Amino acid sequence: MTLATATKRPVKRVSEPPGRGRLVDHGAWFLVLPALIPILVLSVGPLLYGIALSFTDAQAGRTAPTRWVGALNFQDLLHDTLFWESFRIGLLWAVGVTVPQFLLALGLALLLNQNLRFRWLARALAIIPWAMPEVVVGIMWRLVYHPDAGILNETLRDLGLGDGRDWLTGLATALPAVIVVGVWAGMPQTTVALLAGLQNTPPELHEAAALDGAGAWGRFRAVTWPALKPVALAITALNFIWNFNAFALVYVLTNGGPGGRTRLPMLFAYEEAFRYGQFGYAAAMGCGMVAVISVILAFHLVGRLKGGDEQ
Repeated sequence: MTLATATKRPVKRVSEPPGRGRLVDHGAWFLVLPALIPILVLSVGPLLYGIALSFTDAQAGRTAPTRWVGALNFQDLLHDTLFWESFRIGLLWAVGVTVPQFLLALGLALLLNQNLRFRWLARALAIIPWAMPEVVVGIMWRLVYHPDAGILNETLRDLGLGDGRDWLTGLATALPAVIVVGVWAGMPQTTVALLAGLQNTPPELHEAAALDGAGAWGRFRAVTWPALKPVALAITALNFIWNFNAFALVYVLTNGGPGGRTRLPMLFAYEEAFRYGQFGYAAAMGCGMVAVISVILAFHLVGRLKGGDEQ
């Protein structure tokens, strides 16, 4: 037998035992279940229950059985001017927090990416607000904004800039004051994400741009930003969703006041459910907010896919 004829002989393949592929699939599902069950129980289950509840007239303390009312709650929601006012405030809050949050975090990430002395200490200090619970952050900033003993008003008095004011109860200052707290509390997570993106940028690209005569701004525009853009788009979309759904921080700071100036949609739904007992109507509000967030996320994903196709 020659070498040529030997190489032409078909190779006998060893067949897998029957049912082995099925066992592998079952094993993979078994490994996924510990992570899948909490998602189904704590996220998907309540979401489906909330959707079903929004089509009923469920109320707290009601002895009569709950009735199916169809889309009546959603019809009332469309004509609820208070809800749409809270929705407008929620958009102002989400944009007012997300945009400065990103810009300040970008500057801080660029600074922390430099080879500075005690950089490890600066990075540790930068994430402290992220490690603090929102309730603690709210209480701390209420003390900062205190009209009599707050450090902000004390500083203004020492500088001769006035006798101070009650920032959290003023109609014109409540929302800006709360936005400042939201920016401070959420900036660390954005900084960490952007810093990770900066560290994944090859330093050879910066060196090549510097050899071509590009300055700091030229290197940022030609090298840093294109590499950082996917991370920036992702973290900005997530921040907008998180900020729009904010509850605990604003609840501790102002409880939606004064006069509803800081009543975000989540606070409005909370009051309808647990203060006035309108569970069905509050569930309809939650479904409306989920729909808005889903549309925003869909536009974001479509933009990301189009950007990937162009690249």
